[in-house]
Parts: sequence; C-alpha cells; structure tokens
Amino acid sequence: MAKNYGFIICILVMVMDIVAGILGIEAEKAQNKEKLMKMWIFECRYPSYQAFKLGLAAVILLSLAHTIASLLGGCICVWSKDQYRSATANKQLSVAFLIFSWIVLAIAFSMLIIGTLANSRSRKSCGMFNHRFLFIGGILCFIHGLFTVPYYVSATATKREEKRQDSLATAVRRT
Repeated sequence: MAKNYGFIICILVMVMDIVAGILGIEAEKAQNKEKLMKMWIFECRYPSYQAFKLGLAAVILLSLAHTIASLLGGCICVWSKDQYRSATANKQLSVAFLIFSWIVLAIAFSMLIIGTLANSRSRKSCGMFNHRFLFIGGILCFIHGLFTVPYYVSATATKREEKRQDSLATAVRRT
C-alpha cells in the first residue's frame, strides 16, 4: 500500500493546482462582468465579491498544493556548485524543479493576491493596475503543477537512492 501514496499525492497536487487555475480564471470572468468606472484617463471595474471569493479560494489551493508537495517531498538541499555537480541526476532534477516551483509560486501567488485584493469590498480607489492579474495567476497555477509534481517525484527518488546507498555502505562496512 505504501507504494501507492506517491501516485495519490501527485494526483492530489495536480488536481489542486488545476482547480486553483480554473478558480483564478473564473475569478477574472466574474470581475469582467462588473460595471466599468471611468475617472479621467483611468478605467477600472467595481469590485466583485464573487471574484474576491474565487481568487481567495485559488490562493488557498495553490498554497496548499505547494505545501503538501514540499513537506511530503522533503528537503533536498545542495549547498555549493561542486556539490550540485557531483549529485545524482535525481537530486539535480529535484533541486531544479524545487527552484522553478518556488519561482512560479511566488509570481502566481502575487498575481492572485493582487487580483483578489483589487476585488475587496473595502477598496475605495481606482488604480491603473487591475488588468488580468487573476487570469495570469490562474494560468501560472497550471504551470506550478507542472514543476511541483516532478519535484515531488524526483525528491522521493533521491531519498530512495540515498537510503539504498546508506544501506550498501553499511553492508560494506560490516564485511
């Protein structure tokens, strides 16, 4: 049964990222249904409570998907270039995917938060930057899943490799 957990975790993380992406895109649609406000040269929309709720749900799901993959994948650390070059292919992949997933998370999270806060009921002013943040954040949720799942797979493979090497080294020392 333990062998199936990795597959289930990968599916769970992908589904959460896909749902977060869909919610971000739906939040953008809900925002675009609101009336336009015009103030001199600025055009923006009234805040949409539906877009706020959908954006907030997308932020929560994106964060949860990243947290699950990072915690269950474990910490694969490389402290120098030499250590990276001498690492196994799985370890190099896990480090690369971890870095890319954090970069995409930071950008997607920022975009979704900006779009969500723009739809907050307490918003009184109209700003210039209210264009497509929820949509872009939603698209980046899909990309986040494409980096996070391979990170989890390569991190668990790295842990298995290290465990195998440790047991081999122990067996060699005993003989």
